[in-house]
Amino acid sequence: MTKKIVTIIGARPQFVKASAVSRLIEVNPKLTEVMVHTGQHYDQNMSQIFFDELEMNKPAYNLEIGSGLHGAQTARMLTDIESVLLKEKPDMVLVYGDTNSTLAGALSASKLHIPVAHVEAGLRSFNRKMPEEINRIVADQLSDYLFTPTETASNNLKNEGYSSKRVHQVGDVMYDATLYYSEKAEKHNRLLEKLGVQGGSYLLATIHRAENTDDKERLDNIFEGLIKLSNILPIIMPLHPRTTKVLRDGKLYEKVEKCIQFIPPVGFLDMLLLEKNAKLIVTDSGGVQKEAYFQSIPCVTLRDETEWTELVKLGWNKLVSPTSPEIIENEVISFLDARGESSAQPYGGGNAAEKIVETLL
Repeated sequence: MTKKIVTIIGARPQFVKASAVSRLIEVNPKLTEVMVHTGQHYDQNMSQIFFDELEMNKPAYNLEIGSGLHGAQTARMLTDIESVLLKEKPDMVLVYGDTNSTLAGALSASKLHIPVAHVEAGLRSFNRKMPEEINRIVADQLSDYLFTPTETASNNLKNEGYSSKRVHQVGDVMYDATLYYSEKAEKHNRLLEKLGVQGGSYLLATIHRAENTDDKERLDNIFEGLIKLSNILPIIMPLHPRTTKVLRDGKLYEKVEKCIQFIPPVGFLDMLLLEKNAKLIVTDSGGVQKEAYFQSIPCVTLRDETEWTELVKLGWNKLVSPTSPEIIENEVISFLDARGESSAQPYGGGNAAEKIVETLL
């Protein structure tokens, strides 16, 4: 008897994570997958390019929810996902990460008494002002299968009283995907030539989290700090739509554009190439922190905390609160040649997707 799984995704990192698992589900005769794209990320560079590059099947459903306030966006997702689940009657719902799509998928399924599996469970920043933290906590509470990427994540769930029978430490599916697609990414090496940079000669920066973009003081500090750093090394920044908007609204865009090379959001393969060839990465993204580590590139994270604490302990990641441009400049410069511990394998052996599929079976 074939088990039907509905997979809920909606944002760029989830497309990458799902690609690792969906590839194995597709070739397993005991499993069938119905993929639902909420449309949380919806334009060409934020969505379609990922499906093309990752060679993923077109989703069975595209809900085309789009952006919006958390409440309105999640409410629309709940309504539309519930309709899909009532129609498809799956044996299980699979959700990834910590977005509003994750929350809506887990909540819709649990209300209909459909078992939920959460990939990347157990992450905690211990900052409930972050919408992602609320999404993680609720999704974990509602999930029957908690697939954790690290020992830290498993311990978080243990400390919160979760039964060990629900927790499955499988490793990180992002590591699976990075290993699988790295060779393919090398074929995109003309991108560096197009941008006018050589390997190891530039900083790569990404800024998009609400805690930075919605706080004018933090945002000003970050970009003033990056302007200072641009006098030392060229900076390439794939610009998130949210960041573009706040820079234009705050009359900062033209000033920053003179110092930083803005490029549109890029696909996964181009991002892997840019990460691998950077001297250092400056980010507030959870996924980029890990990808930097997978590529053995030092990373400065402009946040007050991180879910990926093992990266800080291993010496590959440095947390810097963006309290002033000078602090950002000095901390990045001091970390340019950092090299952390390389023998550890906190994210497993690159077979997390296999373990997930085995458990689902």
